[in-house]
Amino acid sequence: METETLARFVAQTRHEDIPPEARRKARHALVDTLGVALAGHRESVSQLALRWVEDVGARPQATLWGHGHGTSAAEAAFANAVSAHALDFDDSLPTLRGHPSATLLAAALAVGEAVKASGSELVTAYALGLEVAGKLGRALGDDHYLRGWHTSSTVGVFSCAAAAARLWKLDTEATRAAFGLAASQMAGLVSNFGTMSKPFHMGQAAHAGVRAAWLAREGFSANPSVFEAPGGVIAVYGGPDGESLDALVSRLGAPWELLAPGINVKRWPCCYASHRPLSAFLAIKEAHGLNAGDIESVDVGFVPGNDAALISRSPDTGLAAKFSVEYAVAAAVIDGRVSMESFTDARVQRPAVRELMARVHRHEIAASELAFPAQIFATVSVRTARGVFQARADHAPGSTELGMTDADRREKFLECTEALMDEASALTLMNSIDHCETLPDISALVQALKV
Repeated sequence: METETLARFVAQTRHEDIPPEARRKARHALVDTLGVALAGHRESVSQLALRWVEDVGARPQATLWGHGHGTSAAEAAFANAVSAHALDFDDSLPTLRGHPSATLLAAALAVGEAVKASGSELVTAYALGLEVAGKLGRALGDDHYLRGWHTSSTVGVFSCAAAAARLWKLDTEATRAAFGLAASQMAGLVSNFGTMSKPFHMGQAAHAGVRAAWLAREGFSANPSVFEAPGGVIAVYGGPDGESLDALVSRLGAPWELLAPGINVKRWPCCYASHRPLSAFLAIKEAHGLNAGDIESVDVGFVPGNDAALISRSPDTGLAAKFSVEYAVAAAVIDGRVSMESFTDARVQRPAVRELMARVHRHEIAASELAFPAQIFATVSVRTARGVFQARADHAPGSTELGMTDADRREKFLECTEALMDEASALTLMNSIDHCETLPDISALVQALKV
C-alpha cells in the first residue's frame, strides 16, 4: 500500500495544504537553484549536454536555461539539471543524503513550461517531489549511500517523476505506474564523483523521471506496488538502517521535509561534506591570522562515513578538487577564500597548493567521542610554530541551523549571475523568481532565464 499512498498524496494534495513557510522555502530553493544553474551553464559538462539535446532535435516545448532556444520537456530537464549541478553549488537535503533541487526543479520547470502551469502549481509540484525524496531517502537509509549509490540520482528519479506526474495531472493509478517506471531507471555511483558523470547523474534522473511520468500518462504499465513489493525498491536498494516506509508514508507532510529537516544551502561550490571542516578551519585561520607559512599540518576529523563523498585526497583537476577536503583547506589558505574560481584545473595544479595539500590529513573520529544518537560534526586541528589551534563545527554556513539571510541569498545569486548580467538585472530576475507563486503562467519567468 505504500506506493499507492505516495501516489495518492502526489495526485490529490492541494496547494493550500502546503504550509506558507514550506512554500516560502520552496521559492528560496528555486532562486538558489536557478542562480547556480545559470552560473554552471557555460561549464564544459553543460556544453556537452547542450550538444546532445541539439543533436536529438526534439520539438521545442521547454527552455534551455541560459540559451535562446528550447527542446522537449525531457531533454530540457536533462540539460538543465546538468547545468544546475555542474558547479556542485546546489542545495542538499539531509534525509536524502544528496541534492534535491537540481533534478527536481529541472524536471518541474520543463514540464510546467510545456503545460503552461501557474506559479502555484510549480511550487506545489516541487514541494510534493521533495516530500517524496525525503521520505524515500529515510526509507533507504544511510547504508544505501555508503554502499556506493548516489542518492541524488537513485532517489531523485522518483521526486522528478512525482513532480512531472503532478504537473501532467496524473491520477493515483497513473502516478503509481510512473513510480514503477522510475524504479527501473535508478542509477548513479559515488565512484563517479569528481568527473562529469556526477552532474550527468542529475540530468539522467530528471530525464528519466519526466519520461516515466509521460509514459504513464500514455498508459505504459509498471508494477503498481514497486516500493513495497518483494524484489522492489526497498528490498533491493534499502539498508538495514532504513526507516519503515509504511510508517513514513503515514506521516506525509507531517511535518513537511521542507520544514524538517529543511534544505541546506551551500556557501561554497564544493561537496557539502567538506563544509563543516572548512568552516572550522576558516574560523581558526581568521582568529589567529594564519598564512601558508605558519601551517605545519592540518588534521581533520570526520564522524564515521561522513567523508564518504570526499573520494579525492590529492586531486589534479577542478572537478576532482570539489571532492577533496585537502584541497578546500589549501585553497582557503592560499586564496583567502573558496569561490567558483577556486575550482579550475590551473588553480588546483599550483605548486604552492599541492605542497600545502600534502600537509592536510584526515581521520575518523573515535566512537568514544560520539554522542548517541550520533551527531554529525567535524573537528579541525592546526599545528603551527605558535602552537596547536583547534575548532569543532556542528553545522555549516547555509544549513538549516545556520541559515542564509536575505543578504546572503542576494550575495550568492549576484555571484552566480555576475558574468551574465548587471546587478540591477540580476536583482530583477531574483525578485521575479522569488515571487513566482503569483504567476498565472510560468512561461514568462522561464523566458527570462534565456539571458
